[in-house]
Amino acid sequence: MSHVKTSIVVNQRDLRSFVDFPWKVYGKRSLWVPPLKKDVYRLLDAKKHPFWRFSDQILILARRGADTVGRIAGIVDHNYNRYHGEKGGIWGFFECMDDVAASKVLFSAVEAWAAGKGMTFLRGPLNPSTNYEAGLLVEGFEHRPTLMMTYNPPYYAGLVESCGHGKEKDLLSFFVDGNYQPPQWIEAISSRVKKDMNAWARPVHPKEFVSEAALIRRIYHEAWSENWGFVPTTEDEFRWIAKSVERVVDEDLAFFVYCGEDPVGFALILPDINPLLKRLNGKIGLFGLWKILRHKKEINGTRGFMFGIKKQYQEVGLPAVALDHLLGKIGKDARFRYFEFGWTLEDNDAINQWLLEGGMKAHNRYRIFRKKL
Repeated sequence: MSHVKTSIVVNQRDLRSFVDFPWKVYGKRSLWVPPLKKDVYRLLDAKKHPFWRFSDQILILARRGADTVGRIAGIVDHNYNRYHGEKGGIWGFFECMDDVAASKVLFSAVEAWAAGKGMTFLRGPLNPSTNYEAGLLVEGFEHRPTLMMTYNPPYYAGLVESCGHGKEKDLLSFFVDGNYQPPQWIEAISSRVKKDMNAWARPVHPKEFVSEAALIRRIYHEAWSENWGFVPTTEDEFRWIAKSVERVVDEDLAFFVYCGEDPVGFALILPDINPLLKRLNGKIGLFGLWKILRHKKEINGTRGFMFGIKKQYQEVGLPAVALDHLLGKIGKDARFRYFEFGWTLEDNDAINQWLLEGGMKAHNRYRIFRKKL
């Protein structure tokens, strides 16, 4: 068997190999949902995507002879490091055959690159930060992933650990199906808070979503600023994220929470379009448009994409107002048969306990790894 060698992506042909490689890993029978390739190219475009204005990137392929057997990205997010006072590198976009030798040369290459940038440790997977897809799936392989949640083969954790990376933090998702009935205490707390705090909810306006996103960003930054892994987005970066989800925003599912005239929270719940993405298999084209029209009824679930309550309002029962409003909308909408909320930090006891006591079930577990360089 030939040795595994790494090479840096330097041209369009290499980039095509990098983007196309996951299809080799997963095949047609996997629960993995292919992303649209054009979206991956846009995300990785260091000249156009605003994330790379403050971040460094290296894309690496592993080859055994002429056969590509793995890929990985090395990332340095300078905004994150400044915000947290760290010198951390990131690994992400990792895909690999069940090949320990391939994983070791990939991680060795990223570790050497990050050390050369002056980094003292490596964290991942982040694709490319916690504001996008994050974590390696370690529990819940039997579940099809919802929109923008990661999926990977079970053997990936072993490959990562064999390269000396250990757990830093787990991320959780929670799930309810169409038979869910929220406990009465949620409605009771919601009614009291609405009365005492003059709390109410208004829908996001999809046709004005990019401008609405500026308000979402302000609340998100205030709500998440002290959370592990948080990194503030630039205006351009958040606008890019908003445009990427704008096409699927549903005004019945995305809303702000107010206390009087003050916007104090938001929930951005998205229809889970992964059943359609599975059929599109990475590209739209004319035949893809036909698939969308024919199979759009397969979109029968939702995913909690972003949620936040300003800190000074987090201890007064406002999550109950948001949860009551959300579950009321989903429960009355015949289109939707399930709802996945995630991710949350494993040690965010306040929100996790809310969800468990509200009748939601722990669904999937994702892991962030760390290694000292």
